[in-house]
Amino acid sequence: MKILSYQRVILFAFLCMLLSVNANSSAAGNTVIDAIGNEFSYTIPARRIISLTPHITELVYAAGAGAQLVGVVAYSDYPPQAQSIRQIGSFNKVSLEQIAAVKPDLILAWSGGNSMETISRLKSLGFRVHVNNPDQFEDIAETIRQYGLLTGFEKTANQAASQFLLRYASLLQNQHKRPKMSVFYEVWNDPLLTINGQHLISRVISLCGGKNIFADAIPIAPKISIESVLKHNPQVIIASGMDQARPEWLDHWQQWPTINAVKNSQLYFIPPDLLQRHTPRILDGAEQMCDQMNRARKHYLDNFPANEAIETQPDQD
Repeated sequence: MKILSYQRVILFAFLCMLLSVNANSSAAGNTVIDAIGNEFSYTIPARRIISLTPHITELVYAAGAGAQLVGVVAYSDYPPQAQSIRQIGSFNKVSLEQIAAVKPDLILAWSGGNSMETISRLKSLGFRVHVNNPDQFEDIAETIRQYGLLTGFEKTANQAASQFLLRYASLLQNQHKRPKMSVFYEVWNDPLLTINGQHLISRVISLCGGKNIFADAIPIAPKISIESVLKHNPQVIIASGMDQARPEWLDHWQQWPTINAVKNSQLYFIPPDLLQRHTPRILDGAEQMCDQMNRARKHYLDNFPANEAIETQPDQD
């Protein structure tokens, strides 16, 4: 019998907790493998770490190794203590001189944002560069676990990974039987940008009982047209933005009152840091989205009980 996805997550979380029992599991020859196949020994914990993206900075703190950070990039603002760490550039332009000055023994990069040219250059200079690319919920937990191994914080990291997966499993179990609704996630308004089905945010949409109307688009963050949104006629529109404030441009959709989401006042906002950074906080964003989707679902079912646009049978995982 096929195991449901939330059961697989619970099993994985349980295995992580078993791993966390052994806080001193490092041994000669032990290695971790990063997202692009590089192997790293964790027999000697890293003590001077550079993070090349804000989300990596958060993941290092989640693993318990925040005190080992000696360099971060711009916008590494969470947790608050990360703001006091020396900045060595931005995620798309780092200073090799500043990196060399802090003498890191480990650099943490992201293949989805840092250029391979930068990563290759750092490697050519003799730096150890671990690359991650968490595009699944489980990948976030695995990245935390690997950071714990590389820094000597196995127990803290495994506990954090397990807690994340159990929380994810709880959300999944609560939401997986909800009727489906069509969703447009707006990353930005000018140009009009969204995400396809391969992006982790699209997995959040699915978690909350939604269907990403641009799931089949190419590339992962495609530029789209107003006409394509009108054609898909989403029941819910969820916007991103630049900060904690609801973007004014979300209300620009009022110009198209025939869109179901506009006609039924189903326009929502979630602070981008809660969804667009692949960290444990993505579950905070997921909780907000699921709450919004449940409100929208109740509105449609209460007002349009025979509406065929709301599927009464959920997708099978």
